[in-house]
Amino acid sequence: MDDQPLVRAGLRVLIADSPGLTVAGEATCGEDAVRLAADLRPDVIVMDIRMPGMDGIEATGAIIRGPGAARVLILTTFDDDAYVYGALRAGASGFLVKDMDLDEILTAIRVVAGGEALLAPRVTRRLIEEFAARPEPAPPLPAARGITEREREVLTLVGGGLSNHEIADRLVISPATAKAHVGRLFTKLGARDRVQLVIMAYEYGLVAPSR
Repeated sequence: MDDQPLVRAGLRVLIADSPGLTVAGEATCGEDAVRLAADLRPDVIVMDIRMPGMDGIEATGAIIRGPGAARVLILTTFDDDAYVYGALRAGASGFLVKDMDLDEILTAIRVVAGGEALLAPRVTRRLIEEFAARPEPAPPLPAARGITEREREVLTLVGGGLSNHEIADRLVISPATAKAHVGRLFTKLGARDRVQLVIMAYEYGLVAPSR
């Protein structure tokens, strides 16, 4: 979903020529993106942020709250750093940058379609800067959520960007056990994916942003 015809045309050709991927539709504004998402029920939506009318952040939130199980990948030029946190909070599963290699874009689409989430290093830095700029203290992790001490450790490591295998190595547990802890965090915290767990780790002060 992008208001620039050349960008849409390039993505359409790239995706259509890739085995296992199909272009379900295109939209030029946020309102059209929300409507098509409800009508076509795609697996993944590649969403620009800056569009006329309803922008990509509003559209992402509406799609996540709407029917279907579409996952949203944000497409950005990174002139719009201030939108990164808003898009993640709206439910985006990751970010694409318009100057990425074509193979990286295809990989990102497949990763998100498979139920995972991703944050490019530049996006992670923007996220950290967002939290570092906040003057108010982080709220404590709600005790009512039933988070165990080990799950708290795992959430902290997820917030630090570690994979399940890296978490397993750090805590001297098996990768399957690390994956099970992450799965329970999804359920207890109501997170859709790993990106939202990262956000929560910062929100609850488990990971301290460096200035």
